[in-house]
Amino acid sequence: MFFRQIFEPKLAQYSYLIGCQQTREAVIIDPMRDIDRYINIANAEGLKIVAGTETHIHADYLSGLKEFGDRLKIQILVSDEGTDDWKYEWVKNGDYTSRLLKDGDTFQFGNIKFEIVHTPGHTPEHICYVVSDLAGGGGNPMGIISGDFVFVGDVGRPDLLESAAGMEGAMVPSAKELYESLQKFKSFQNYLQVWPGHGAGSACGKALGAVPSSTVGYELQFNPAIREAGNKDGFVNYILSGQPEPPMYFARMKFENKTGPKYLGKFPEPTRLKTSVINEVVSNDDTIIIDTRNWKKYKSGHLSGSIFAPMDSAFNTTVGCYVTPDKSIYLILEEDQYQEAVIDLIRIGLDNIQGFFTDDDLAEYKSSGGEFITSEDITATELKEMLVDENNFLLDVRRASELEEIGFIKGAYNIAHTQLYNHLEEVPKDKKIMVQCLSGNRSRYALSFLESNGYEAVNVMGGLIKWVRSGEKLVRETEEVTQ
Repeated sequence: MFFRQIFEPKLAQYSYLIGCQQTREAVIIDPMRDIDRYINIANAEGLKIVAGTETHIHADYLSGLKEFGDRLKIQILVSDEGTDDWKYEWVKNGDYTSRLLKDGDTFQFGNIKFEIVHTPGHTPEHICYVVSDLAGGGGNPMGIISGDFVFVGDVGRPDLLESAAGMEGAMVPSAKELYESLQKFKSFQNYLQVWPGHGAGSACGKALGAVPSSTVGYELQFNPAIREAGNKDGFVNYILSGQPEPPMYFARMKFENKTGPKYLGKFPEPTRLKTSVINEVVSNDDTIIIDTRNWKKYKSGHLSGSIFAPMDSAFNTTVGCYVTPDKSIYLILEEDQYQEAVIDLIRIGLDNIQGFFTDDDLAEYKSSGGEFITSEDITATELKEMLVDENNFLLDVRRASELEEIGFIKGAYNIAHTQLYNHLEEVPKDKKIMVQCLSGNRSRYALSFLESNGYEAVNVMGGLIKWVRSGEKLVRETEEVTQ
């Protein structure tokens, strides 16, 4: 049996390539949209990907399953469980060689057998795969591809149908379904390996571990969420509390993965543009500029309308929360970074990438009289002075759970930076916005988005950490707390 776990660190996502080394057939599970990476691995191992499947309709990235079907005409195997609202429309409405899977079904390629277990809760249609190598181990199962059902140290969040996809009233019933699914998990043999869909850093849970795999026995003993699943009401309260606000683009991913992502074929190929077109780009309301330079360079001078999104582990999430597919995208980055940026963007369905400029291009533009916008940092001392002015507005862009756990500055208004796009109307246009988070990083992203929408805003440098270190207090509800 060939087994390869393929990790994407920026989205903390695992895909799986499993093949029979006798027949050279392989199955891809939970692929991302840039499918060449999986094809290259299979080719290097002398395998042919003949089928593709996934555990559920994803919310955090565009699936590559349809891309495989469109390009390679492989067999598509997907869940037919759950409600009518969450079925794979693109599979049913297309001419794909496909099979719709139900609880207890099996399929086999070569000596590798997959048994389907319906595990609703994270999503209604969610399934897991119990994997057996019939050529070894006497046909006994080896492990479980658990998707977003059970992670290392956590379980999949059951609130996304409501908090991301907008299905009002779905949260508590989903949590109850997840509780029932965990009773199935408790019946599995302790020795079975658990191969999850995500690792630490994913927004599909609240406390995922960084270890890439586990066992049923270990998770039964040490996974806090599973240990809470002894009582249904207690589990529901536990699993729904403290879940982070989902990034804005999750709703779009859900819908597109259900109806079918657009065929990509080849990657966009943006070219480096001449500085003579910068004014045209800046003045076009249908464009968006993503500036990946460091904060020092960005705040010292950037193009009007730019979004600050450095090429770090948060790049996908930052851009996905502030940019929609209808915009023509222009990038500010170094020339050797554009391929990485393109891959990151197509993974969340932002394909309309028109071109890029470098830091040198901006310097040339400035020397020829081009106009720049600057952004402002303020200190904790300056924030204290500004708070007494009713013409200023303090915006805390941390998660709501952080306010509950840590406290907040008295008078702060909370909108998580991942949801600011959907709640922009709550921020007053007639006041100066003081943007604050824990350390001053997320507030920079939010500030750039506010400024691109015509707000006057300043960034609280060092966030709450500097505020507390300066001797100031936080409040939690109505009581003051010191740190």
